[in-house]
Amino acid sequence: MNRNELVAGVASKAGIPRNQAEKVLDALGDVVTEAVHKGDKVSLTGLLSIERVLRAPRTGRNPQTGEPLSIPAGYSVRLSCGSRLKAAARGNLRTIS
Repeated sequence: MNRNELVAGVASKAGIPRNQAEKVLDALGDVVTEAVHKGDKVSLTGLLSIERVLRAPRTGRNPQTGEPLSIPAGYSVRLSCGSRLKAAARGNLRTIS
């Protein structure tokens, strides 16, 4: 599903015009991005949770030369699936609605 299909699906389910659904998705993206930037955990119960995690420094290898190189610590994002999303992936549609 691409962004246009997602906007159309949200508009249809919510009974709102496409332009309003697009504004809602844009706002959701902004709010989630700002929360993760601040280090907050975002949880949509049953669907997913998103949090910023610190990755430890590690040693990697240059793929061309095989030479070891130091990769500094940095932040990444961890996504965890909620129960409804897991049920949908398993094909158990009764627990989704």
